[in-house]
Amino acid sequence: MRVIQMTTNPNLNKDRKERHILALSGGKDSAALAVYMRDKYPDLDIEYVFTDSGCELPETYEYLDRIRAVLNIDITVIKPEKSWENYWALTKVKKTKYGTFTYLPSPKNRWCTEVLKLIPYNEWLMNNYSNYTVHSYVGLRADEKRDRKGFNLSRSNVISHYPFVEDGLVYEDIKNLLINSGLGFPGYYEWRKRSGCYFCFYQTKREWLGLYEHHPDLFMKAKNYETVIPEKGIKYTWCDDMSLEELLKKKDEIMAQEFIEDSSGKTISKLCDVLANIC
Repeated sequence: MRVIQMTTNPNLNKDRKERHILALSGGKDSAALAVYMRDKYPDLDIEYVFTDSGCELPETYEYLDRIRAVLNIDITVIKPEKSWENYWALTKVKKTKYGTFTYLPSPKNRWCTEVLKLIPYNEWLMNNYSNYTVHSYVGLRADEKRDRKGFNLSRSNVISHYPFVEDGLVYEDIKNLLINSGLGFPGYYEWRKRSGCYFCFYQTKREWLGLYEHHPDLFMKAKNYETVIPEKGIKYTWCDDMSLEELLKKKDEIMAQEFIEDSSGKTISKLCDVLANIC
């Protein structure tokens, strides 16, 4: 098999058993990689896994069911030791006379990714395949940067492979793989550009409004995690510059602004391109 080996260890024991693993994220790229590997290497025994944060969108679970059905595969589901709520409760801010508050994750402090995704997956690998040479297949496209966190596993027995990078596959190829296989795109692409938890802090304001429109219960759940006491200067919110309550109040303004930016082809052109090919 001709694949890129981005992470190798010359000291690996060649007598070890080998295991091939493809981690699904619930997004388009890893799903397309599952299709690609099935078609290109039909005899390769691959174990498909999904790390369930417990905070996934309903569309993610629906898409995983579709992957199971279309590809006729089993998916091993890995879960963190504790729930998001339990981990969140541990991030206590210093007590004040106004109460005790907790930190929300952010792009600068992605502790949720660590405890809900990366650590459970690495522990699962250690518990099940510590004595194996593990080949991990990653759905990084040739037109993407290679700095997305979590790709290069640090375990000495893991070799990471990037078939799309090796074979030069870009977004258009991934789109064709999904459409031609009958798998299609995840349902959340109607209003969101990427997979992730319902409260993902990488969401744009428009995507937060999309969450409110499609899953108001999850929006309100995320809103309840925020703490805002303006007169005391206390503000722990998902968005840097406003709370979700403020976001709802400015809904029309945000929608109008994004429409203006979209018409210039700068803000959500990728999302529009996806939608144009789904509908």
